[in-house]
Amino acid sequence: MNKSSVSVDVVIIGAGAAGMMCAIQAGRRERSVVLVDHSTRLAEKIRISGGGRCNFTNLHAKPEHFLSGNPHFCRSALARYTPLDFVALLRKHGIRYHEKKLGQLFCDDSSQQIIDLLVNECNDTGVTWQMPCKVLDVTYIADYQTKQDNPSRFTIKTDHNTLMTNALVIATGGLSIPQIGASDFGYRLAKQFGIPVTPLRPGLVGLTFSQDDFSGFRDMAGIAIEAQVICEGMAFRENILLTHRGLSGPAILQISSYWKPGTAIHIDLLPQHDLQTILEQHRKSQQLLPNLLANYLPRRFVKIWFDAVPARRILTAKPVRQHRDSELQQMAGQLHDWPIVPSGTVGYKKAEVTVGGVDTHALSSKTMEARQVPGLYFIGEVVDVTGQLGGFNFQWAWSSGYAAGQSV
Repeated sequence: MNKSSVSVDVVIIGAGAAGMMCAIQAGRRERSVVLVDHSTRLAEKIRISGGGRCNFTNLHAKPEHFLSGNPHFCRSALARYTPLDFVALLRKHGIRYHEKKLGQLFCDDSSQQIIDLLVNECNDTGVTWQMPCKVLDVTYIADYQTKQDNPSRFTIKTDHNTLMTNALVIATGGLSIPQIGASDFGYRLAKQFGIPVTPLRPGLVGLTFSQDDFSGFRDMAGIAIEAQVICEGMAFRENILLTHRGLSGPAILQISSYWKPGTAIHIDLLPQHDLQTILEQHRKSQQLLPNLLANYLPRRFVKIWFDAVPARRILTAKPVRQHRDSELQQMAGQLHDWPIVPSGTVGYKKAEVTVGGVDTHALSSKTMEARQVPGLYFIGEVVDVTGQLGGFNFQWAWSSGYAAGQSV
């Protein structure tokens, strides 16, 4: 084990998307940089993202696509390093990409191309790598300039060596997907230095439901339905996917970041239709109500949806023409607004991101530096800035990494 001491301009802990972007920018400014990571495999979250093709940004990224206790915090970083800036970097390296939908950009080939791009840029600017490398201890000297025997603010003891620096960047990510190395290191370090951390919870994650609310639907895993899902004033219209444990799919993943335990989500099962108008057009029909609705929703789903509530089940026994107007109005209303209270989420193991993090009120929005601890920076997912589904979280990694890299 090498116990040597090394003094450098910048130490970055976490070699993911944000950490490497920060290292590139600092290296371009001719700063000496050491990039530390505990993992044996580099940037696993990039590698597995987007089905292996990496949804590396979103052309429409704006502050309103991000969730934070300080909603305006992300504005400065997003304005200074935009999606088009990252696209220019891809073009420089000859990486082909395409827009899938709604501004979501993916590699044509493999997410490994993004990792290789970042590694090459780091190497070109002289970044030093230490991985796998475990950080054992971090200490800070507030009045370091008066300490002639130790001219650095931070001393980072690792299982490789001791690093001394005046600029320490924490890019260790959140708690999501622990099986690829996620940890709470960044949050623990923030608390060590008296920096508050907002409550944490899984985001962009599937929702689970109680047996009573969802028993009949468990045998329909894999069925997808276009829907609009509403919660806490937010609405997302994309597919929902039935699973063995509850609901997933893009619309559910989106709303999960805003959902709070004990509150209901409201699902419009037919956002593309006005069911009241459809029922009026079939007012004289001899069709049973479930058979009519099966023209617009999966037949098995319609049956179970009616069977789930006794009051709805009664309506299945007679044709549309025999229903009272009030019954049809009630049915239309329930299909356009199906309230259901999740029992929880499938947890960090399946979550794409962590909601919450290092309190942005304690950081500079321009540089990502901690206001009360000069020289300490937090970037990427460890910060209380969470993007919606569709490339926004990678854009936050690039933008926040760039902001810190221009300052360290």
